[in-house]
Amino acid sequence: MSSDSIDYNPGDIIKKEARGLGEADLGEVQEISGEYIITQRGNVDKDKFYIPKNLLERFDGDTVYLRVTEEEAKQYKKD
Repeated sequence: MSSDSIDYNPGDIIKKEARGLGEADLGEVQEISGEYIITQRGNVDKDKFYIPKNLLERFDGDTVYLRVTEEEAKQYKKD
């Protein structure tokens, strides 16, 4: 499924839970910037992920599902 076939308003996914493959916790969507969905995980030690929009699998109204594993997400992590 490509992101072109997913019907969502980018504003609707802000502040929603982000999950990867295998129920990987990717935190909460903070913003949509260019070609990236930016998520943040943690309250004290914050991990920020810049995940390409084309990895968006689906959005069920509460949770954003991304086609990325916990291990793969590390390559999108930035300080």
